[in-house]
Amino acid sequence: MSIRPPPPNVLRGVCRACRSSPKPISRTSRRNYSQLRTLSHAVLSQSWSRTIAAGLAVGVGVTCWNLRTKELHAEAPEKSKKAALKPMPVDVTIEDTKNTQGLSKEDTRGLISNQHQQVRHSWENPGVYAWGSNQGRVAAPDSDEAFVKTPRRISFFDGWLLRDLKLTSKFGAAINEYGDLYQWGIDYAEGVKKPVATLKGKNLTSIDLSNDRVIALSSSGTVYSIPVSREDQELGHRPSESSWIPFWPNKSPISYRLIKPKLSTLPWPESVTAIASGLSHALLLTSSGRVFSIASSSSSFPTTGELGIPGLTWSNRPVGPYDQPHELITLHGFNIKSIAAGDSHSLALDSAGRVFAFGDNSRGQCGIPSSSEAPYIDAPSLLPMDRLYAGTSQRPVATSIAAGGTNSFFTVDATRVSQPSDDPNDVRARAQIGRVNADTWSCGAGILGQLGNSRWTHNQFTPVKIKSLSGLYEYDEPANKIIPIRIHRLSAGQTHASATLANVTYLNASGNTGKNDTNWGADVLWWGGNEFWQLGTGKRNNASTPTYIGTLDGEEALGAKREEHRFHATPMTWVKVGGRMVRFEQRVVCGRGVSGVFSGV
Repeated sequence: MSIRPPPPNVLRGVCRACRSSPKPISRTSRRNYSQLRTLSHAVLSQSWSRTIAAGLAVGVGVTCWNLRTKELHAEAPEKSKKAALKPMPVDVTIEDTKNTQGLSKEDTRGLISNQHQQVRHSWENPGVYAWGSNQGRVAAPDSDEAFVKTPRRISFFDGWLLRDLKLTSKFGAAINEYGDLYQWGIDYAEGVKKPVATLKGKNLTSIDLSNDRVIALSSSGTVYSIPVSREDQELGHRPSESSWIPFWPNKSPISYRLIKPKLSTLPWPESVTAIASGLSHALLLTSSGRVFSIASSSSSFPTTGELGIPGLTWSNRPVGPYDQPHELITLHGFNIKSIAAGDSHSLALDSAGRVFAFGDNSRGQCGIPSSSEAPYIDAPSLLPMDRLYAGTSQRPVATSIAAGGTNSFFTVDATRVSQPSDDPNDVRARAQIGRVNADTWSCGAGILGQLGNSRWTHNQFTPVKIKSLSGLYEYDEPANKIIPIRIHRLSAGQTHASATLANVTYLNASGNTGKNDTNWGADVLWWGGNEFWQLGTGKRNNASTPTYIGTLDGEEALGAKREEHRFHATPMTWVKVGGRMVRFEQRVVCGRGVSGVFSGV
C-alpha cells in the first residue's frame, strides 16, 4: 500500500492541540483541525494503544513474510542483501490519560487545547506584557533586574486596555483607552517605578518615539510633540489652553509643542491620520494621501535625507520653528496610504502598491543599490519591485510596509498572470492564472539575523524574501477554497522584528457549543537580535529564521511547559470586560531592545 504525501505548502505542522512544531505551518481543512483539536488526551491514549496493537500484528506478519522470502531467495547475491532497506527505530510516547469527568465545559476545553486557555486568559486578564532590556526600568518598572528574559506582566496595566504602546530601553509610553498619555522609565524620571499620566484630555489615538520626544496624534488630527523628560515637561514652555470659563485660558500642565502644517497647505477638512517617527525625524500622513516630514528631536536635526527634502539642512532650513512640517512634493499625485520610519530612513506606500524609500541607505535599508559616494537618498525613490519577480509570470503589488533601526520590510501580493508563451491546452497552467502568493521581503542590516532569511548578512541592498513567511496557504472553509496566509501586522524594532499572521482564527466556542469546541488565535513569529533577551525565547542567541516563543504566562498560569506550547495572539472581537462590552485584540510591539504585547482597542 502506498501513501500519497500532502501537497507542498498545504500542511507543514501538527495538531493545534499540541502546537509543538518549530516551523510556521500552512493548514488544510479547518474542519479537520477542529476534529483533531477536540480529541481529548484520554481518547488519544486509547487510540495509541490500538495503533500499537495493530502495528505489532503487522510487524509479525511482515517478519513472517521476510522469513519466507529469505527461504525462497536464499541464493540472492550479497550485494542485494546489503542494499536492502533497514527498518528505522520509532520512538512512541504514550501520554497519561487526562480525566475530564466532573470538569465543567470550559475546564474541559482548557484541558484539550492550550490555545483555548490563552484566548480565555487574554479576555479575562487584559493588560501588558514586556521583556528585554530593563536597564531603563521599562520592561519591569518596579524591578532592578538588567534583563527580563521572558514575557512578564507590567502589573500597573493589569485590567487595562490601551490604544497604543511604544517601548525603548530607556523610556516607554502608552495611551489608555480614554486617550490619555502615560510615561515611565529612567529617561522620564529617575526613581519612578510605575507609569505616570502626563498629558490628559487630548483624546490621543497613536504615538511614536524619537530619541527624546513623544510624537502623539489625536482623534481630531492634532499632532503633539512632548518631551520625554519630566524635567523638560515642567520647565519648558507650557502653551495656553481653553477652559470652561469664557475668555479665561489655562496653562497646560506640561510643556509640549503643536505640529501644524500651514493652513494654506492643509485646508479643511484634510487632517493628519497617521504618524511614524525615527530617531530625529517623523512623517505625517494626511487624509488626502499627502505626506509631510518634520524634525522630531530637540537634540539633533536629520542629516541623511530622511526628511525627503533634497538639500535641506539645519543651516538652510526655512524661517520658523525647527520642527515645522515640510510637504514632500515628490509624492504629489501618488495617494499615499501608509508610512513607516526607521532610525534614519523613511518608507511610503501608495494605493497602487508602489513603495517609495528615502534617507540613510548605508546598510541597504532603502532597498536600492548604493555606493560609498552616495550613502543616502534625499528624495523619495521608487523601489523596483518588478525586478524581484522578473521571469516568474507574477505581478507584484505591495500591501504593507514596516521599518525599524536599519531595516525595511514589505509584504507583497504576487498574482500569476497569463503570458504569451503559455500553452492554451495546458489545463494545469490555466488553473494557476489568478493565483496569489503572499510574500514578505526584507532589506538592510542582517548580521544579527534581522533579515529573517536564515542568513547572517552584513548589508542587504536588494530585498530578499523571507521564505518562512512567504507562499503559505490554508483552507478557508466558508469560502470553500485554499487562500494565501498573509501578514496581519509587522512590527520592526531596532534590531529585531515580529510578524502576526492573518491565518484563520476561531472564537465562537460558547455555552451553546459542544465541550470539545475550542478557540484559537493567530500565529506570531519573532526574529533578529537578542542581545537583551528581547525575542522572548528564554535564550540569548540571535535568530535569523522566524521562530515561535512560549506562552505569555508560561507553565505557572497555563499548566504547560513553555517548550510544548507557543504564544498565539487573540484577534479582534467583542468581549465583556468589567461589566461592559469592549472590542479589543492582542497586539505585538517591538522597540529598541524591548518587546511587548498589549490588549489593544
